[in-house]
Amino acid sequence: MAQIDNDIIKFLRENPLSSSPEIHKGIGKGSYATVKRAIANLLENGQIVSEGQRRATRYQVSSANQLLGHIDIAAYFEKEIDERDIQEGFNFQLVREVLAKVDVFTAEEANSLQQLQEEFRHNIAHMSPDVYNKEMERLAIDLSWKSSQIEGNTYSLLETERLLKDKETAAGKPKDDATMLLNHKEALNFIIDNPNYVVPLTIARIEDVHSILVKDLPVERNIRQRRVGISGTNYKPLDNEHQIREALEDMCNLINNKENIFEKSLLALVLLSYIQAFNDGNKRTARIISNAILIANQYCPISFRTIDSVEYKKAMLIFYEQNNISVFKEIFIEQFKFAVKTYF
Repeated sequence: MAQIDNDIIKFLRENPLSSSPEIHKGIGKGSYATVKRAIANLLENGQIVSEGQRRATRYQVSSANQLLGHIDIAAYFEKEIDERDIQEGFNFQLVREVLAKVDVFTAEEANSLQQLQEEFRHNIAHMSPDVYNKEMERLAIDLSWKSSQIEGNTYSLLETERLLKDKETAAGKPKDDATMLLNHKEALNFIIDNPNYVVPLTIARIEDVHSILVKDLPVERNIRQRRVGISGTNYKPLDNEHQIREALEDMCNLINNKENIFEKSLLALVLLSYIQAFNDGNKRTARIISNAILIANQYCPISFRTIDSVEYKKAMLIFYEQNNISVFKEIFIEQFKFAVKTYF
């Protein structure tokens, strides 16, 4: 039954508002009675929704399943950009209604993350201030390097360490690469020195962090007033400053009203990237704000050191195009575990 459930979900993602006979024919598995039972089960569990009555009944994937359902990454990216059926524009309903009503982490995932957080608390309780500060510095270097590498920075991890510790620039590297890395470290230092800066989260505080990250770079500060495109996708972010501010306000309200710290952090990570409020530096800002939320609540920060840049971007594209957070959620869980086990 589980496989038929998955086949029905997959079919309805590609063919929304299908009837039960169309679903049965489309998946090509099981008897019609078996498919009908599976549909009833999916309706009961909230994975799909229906409209119409009797023979006119049609089915489609629910908002919760769209957000959290499994996506085969390899199969998804076998299709070229123009072949993918996507949500092309910004989805206000996703922030205002879907995410406001859904727990992003399952009970099992939330429990696993909380156990890791307890391990972090136990470990740092037995650390001297000097050892703790050294580990935080190591994490900050790794985060500055990886966050910049995801954006195309050419510094290696060793070169980043020399730059941030000794202010030694790497020969033959663009000046802006060094500036980007130094700005990351400055932004992290600012958050560590002002741990409650993003509590509550506001647009002004997000803009402040962005300003630190783009200092002395050819990047405009403040909310953008013109269109911006994203390579690798047909998703089109909002292009109206007032709507961008509205989306940011909705995001801040959502995050401030959530109770689970991990959920707050993950939502900041994906939604700031999704909104694309700035002409450049959106994902960098998202990673710092996400960590600022963790730090403000005495949670272990994340360096993202072991995530492949391409896999990170693919997970983000899936959120842009399908409003599905499942792939990025896996990255978040893996990277939080890595941070606890590696640094503390």
